[in-house]
Amino acid sequence: MSGLNEKVVRVGTLSCLLFAVISFNYIYSRYPSKKVVDLSPDKEEQHRQIIDMDNTLDFGARTDVKTRTTWMAPIIWEEMFDPHYYNQMHIHLQSSVALTVFAVGRYLDAYIKTFLISAEKHFMLGLPVTYYVFTDTPEKVPNIELGPLRKLKVIMVEKHSRWQDISMVRMRTISEIIESEIRHSFRYVFCFDVDQEFKGRFGPEALGESVALLHAHYYKLPKYRFTYDKHPNSKAFMETGDFYYHAAIFGGFWKNVKNLTDVCYQRIMEDKMNNVEAEWHDESHLNKYFWINKPSRLLSPEYCWDLTLPAYDIRVTRLIWAEKDYDRLRET
Repeated sequence: MSGLNEKVVRVGTLSCLLFAVISFNYIYSRYPSKKVVDLSPDKEEQHRQIIDMDNTLDFGARTDVKTRTTWMAPIIWEEMFDPHYYNQMHIHLQSSVALTVFAVGRYLDAYIKTFLISAEKHFMLGLPVTYYVFTDTPEKVPNIELGPLRKLKVIMVEKHSRWQDISMVRMRTISEIIESEIRHSFRYVFCFDVDQEFKGRFGPEALGESVALLHAHYYKLPKYRFTYDKHPNSKAFMETGDFYYHAAIFGGFWKNVKNLTDVCYQRIMEDKMNNVEAEWHDESHLNKYFWINKPSRLLSPEYCWDLTLPAYDIRVTRLIWAEKDYDRLRET
């Protein structure tokens, strides 16, 4: 009799287990996980700490500007964050950053030295950073004295006569270097235009899963003034959007930056096959990408400011636009 009871208990236990598995599968199928999954316990803990950092942001510190999006992503402004805390947390998490910058043709002579020297003074100090400089004249890249944990890699790229073609190739090249090298050594990637100069702290408070920059010329304007691409046959076509983003800076986890560059490059090539060119080329496609794939973090115009604009709500300039002479710099 005891043997019979034991069998009944076993069958009952197995039935409960089977029911639990079926229930879990049903719940899981109804509520699929987000993209950032498949983390090991260590990576999961790091990811949690990165998210917890933003719980310290003071969204009420700046009542004069918008500090959060409708999808609850922070917009980073001076006085919202504790610089020392972000520095220490990212050092603790062993965060590392790859910075990509293209200096092709006359842009190298005009801008690369100032860009690199100023980056060494202000960009992600205390973290491992490697500068990936893409140029058609590697021998002309100046020797810059680098600090601890900093490296410089110069990579040869083909020269194109049209700036539109250069911006197109940039997306493909960034994707390729992420796949071949960056993904194995860095958590974050930041992509910059070279005609800029760092003027103040550009620290790890700027790091996030997917990072977009508010364009200095448009962040105060109504949406109908945004220069989204209006060509209906372009893959960059947009009737409306959230913000107008500046392609001079974008970044995030390497996976997310790779996805952005892959998608933008694919759409640029589709436009090319259809004899269409978006109004602001890669910037138009970047805006379309961030309209569909909302960035998790937005940088205020402090992080890329045009000194010709009135700076009523800009309390610190972290990076500024360099003076541009397009007639001289662009050969066609």
